[in-house]
Amino acid sequence: MLSPMIPERLIRFRLRSVLAVLGLALAVFALVEVVLVARQVLTWIFVALFLALALNPAVEFFQRRGVRRRGLAAAITYVIALLGVAAIGALFIPTLVDQVNDFVDAIPGYVQDLTAGRGKLGFLETEYRLGEKVREAIDRGGAAKVLGLSGTALAVTKGIVALVVATITILFMTFFMLLEGPAWMDRFYSLLPAESQGRWRSVGSDIYRTIGGYVTGNLLISLVAGTATTLVLVVLGVQYAVALGLLVAILDLIPLAGATIAAVLVSAVAFLDSIPVGIVVLVFFLVYQQIENHFLQPVIYGRTVQLSPLAVLIAVLIGAELAGVLGALAAIPVAGTIQVLIRDWLAHRRNRIAEPGLARPDAL
Repeated sequence: MLSPMIPERLIRFRLRSVLAVLGLALAVFALVEVVLVARQVLTWIFVALFLALALNPAVEFFQRRGVRRRGLAAAITYVIALLGVAAIGALFIPTLVDQVNDFVDAIPGYVQDLTAGRGKLGFLETEYRLGEKVREAIDRGGAAKVLGLSGTALAVTKGIVALVVATITILFMTFFMLLEGPAWMDRFYSLLPAESQGRWRSVGSDIYRTIGGYVTGNLLISLVAGTATTLVLVVLGVQYAVALGLLVAILDLIPLAGATIAAVLVSAVAFLDSIPVGIVVLVFFLVYQQIENHFLQPVIYGRTVQLSPLAVLIAVLIGAELAGVLGALAAIPVAGTIQVLIRDWLAHRRNRIAEPGLARPDAL
């Protein structure tokens, strides 16, 4: 018995739909290209936004205390922040420069001990023949391939100029973000329909609270980590204590992985000083990380971002894969923002579903 013939179905696409898909693809491609070309400027904007969110609570504090004009409150906050940075720099930069210079002066001695197979680094030569491997690499490709010496002076000069330009640009952008941030948000809300402005203002307030709390908390935790590390290293008599404490504070800004990287680097330096000191420093980092992970972070982040540890880990891994250190740093506030948007969408959806039932309470 022959089966009935199944008629062919022709699927036709409207020209408008095809053009819309092509336009969307071109827009995404153009956006990706713009991000790749302007990634340095976007990095500056992100850093300025990070600093503005950290300083904005102080601006609001001055406004609540009688400084009505936001420009004056922002200026006061900015001046106080700059004076604080200058005071910290006056206290620590001379020591930091001296320690860096001492380290540079000590490098020839480390190299000599390494090549002779003696001293704290001698095991690298006696056990791994590191000196011979370096000499072989120099014979094959020259010192430039081993140490990256080609164009070093030009690269350093460009790096210094770029750092100065970036610092000045970020300082100005941070101030203007503090000054004009609320006005920009008001302009954005005014573009929305009048009936939905209240909802999106509430969402924006929740996002600001989430991101601002994370930024402030992250800076506070990093300050605690750097200060505690410096004090421990000073008590133990480890060289370059201030420089290593500053390194810990910077790396601790990176969620999850930063503290571990800092612990490995500082512990390695401490072991070069002496094995007992290295053990004490390693134990300190193990204890401190437990305190930070189980007390400081839950208390600070739990009241603002409200993300589970698994969500934090996944967000940080994805952010690091997409944008490196900056991606890992921005991962938690981005995840917190997505969580706020999802909660608002679910609440709005439940309200729309419940409205028909509320409209006819006497139906039964």
